[in-house]
Amino acid sequence: MLVIARWKVILILLVIGAGILLVIPNFFSREDVESWPGWVPNNRIVLGLDLQGGAYLLYEVDRVDYVDKRLKTLVGETRRAMLEAPRIGYTGLGVQGDGVQLRIRDPEQIDIARERLEELRNPLVSNLLGGSAVNEFDLTVTDDGVIRLGYTDEGLTQRVKGIVQQSIEVIGRRIDELGTTEPSIQRQGEDRILVEAPGLGDPQRLKAIVGQTAQMSFHLVRETLQPGATTTPPPGAIIVPSVEDEGASLVLDAEALMTGEDLVDAQASFEQQTNQPVVNFRLSTSGGRTFAEVTAANIGRQFAIVLDDEVISAPVIRTAIPGGSGQISGNFTVETANDLAILLRAGSLPAKLTIIEERSVGPGLGADSVEAGEIAAIIGAIAVGLFIFLVYGTFGVLANIAVIVNVILIFAVLTALGATLTLPGIAGIVLTIGTAVDSNVLIYERIREEASQGRSAVAAIDLGFKRALGTILDANITTLIAALALLLLGSGPIRGFAITYAIGIATTIFTAFTFTRLLVALWYHRTRPAKLAL
Repeated sequence: MLVIARWKVILILLVIGAGILLVIPNFFSREDVESWPGWVPNNRIVLGLDLQGGAYLLYEVDRVDYVDKRLKTLVGETRRAMLEAPRIGYTGLGVQGDGVQLRIRDPEQIDIARERLEELRNPLVSNLLGGSAVNEFDLTVTDDGVIRLGYTDEGLTQRVKGIVQQSIEVIGRRIDELGTTEPSIQRQGEDRILVEAPGLGDPQRLKAIVGQTAQMSFHLVRETLQPGATTTPPPGAIIVPSVEDEGASLVLDAEALMTGEDLVDAQASFEQQTNQPVVNFRLSTSGGRTFAEVTAANIGRQFAIVLDDEVISAPVIRTAIPGGSGQISGNFTVETANDLAILLRAGSLPAKLTIIEERSVGPGLGADSVEAGEIAAIIGAIAVGLFIFLVYGTFGVLANIAVIVNVILIFAVLTALGATLTLPGIAGIVLTIGTAVDSNVLIYERIREEASQGRSAVAAIDLGFKRALGTILDANITTLIAALALLLLGSGPIRGFAITYAIGIATTIFTAFTFTRLLVALWYHRTRPAKLAL
């Protein structure tokens, strides 16, 4: 009775000691922590956007831009399908509304054309487990030979969902390259993405990095158009403006020799002769082979590198370039070269994103929020501690010690997990301070009941802890289920609250039953009271 095994005492003290050790770095500056020995914990709690400031951006997939580009691609796919052997004669191929339309000249070839274009309907599976697939396009054929591939509502919706998921992955890689801590990138609704980057001092740079589509391709140059010159591109060619020469444009082969998908790495560097910032890139094995063949066959011609419909560099091919490596030069600064390298490494966005909401949270707001949270926590802790002391006396003091340890363990777990602490998270900690005492109240009331029935002090204490355990577990587990539901289904501030509250519930069970029991046992063995004063 009230005998705790030595190994349990050691384990409890080790857990508390580890918690204190994990929390200590939060009381020092980041520079001080980084100078500590490697074996000393140096993680610090990550403050959220509302506490340390940063950038808040809400993006929306530009459906009109995506559909326009997708239909242009579909036109090319349709043309290639018609040119397969045996060739099918057609007229009027082009984009019509939300689809692609053409007319088959020979009625006897309509069925063949239908069969070939059936493959372009592009079935989309909604999940990895299979299920019913939806077609991206509907195929309609009229008796007079008009064939139309038009977007379906279900197909466009499914495609946009995939675009959002892919964009989230690309944005995450880009922001990670910037070195910000704990960015939050979440889907909102069907076609929106919320980006929060705490601690980022340059929101404009974040916009430039995140919002740029970064779709890169490589084209051979046919001719250069000087500023002010206008012309109609010949068949199989496109006109693209040049970044290097303001106002000028380049006439390029419409068909890209390679795309950004062939890139495997890109790094900002300096050109050895001029010491100007450049971007060195490395291609995949297949891309490197194509690059070597193209450069060998086109010595003396310009090779344009196009990024988001702008020529960023158009060097002249001096010699064949084997090995799959190349260099992008231009009017770069160190920062713009590094940003371009980040974009190329992270990959291109599948569609254009439009900013529909933008907010910059300054550090002053974060400081005010932290101060308000600290004041609320202090007032709440003092009020709860005073109440429990007035009601339970010495046992109330022990409960207060357990609550302090509980808060330390909450911050220790947040630090160890690298979780982000937000203002709602502070609210969760304040609420935990109140609910943590509930478990002690249940135990003490049980002890009081046992003592009122004439049991000895040690028996009342022992039975009080044992009989309160079931109630404590039931109450906290049901609350934990609700907190986990908020964590899994909620977003933004709700998740911040749920994280700290869920951690607080777990630490409350530990401190209320194991640590408080240890404190009470130590108090009893030291004082040996004949009667409990509860």
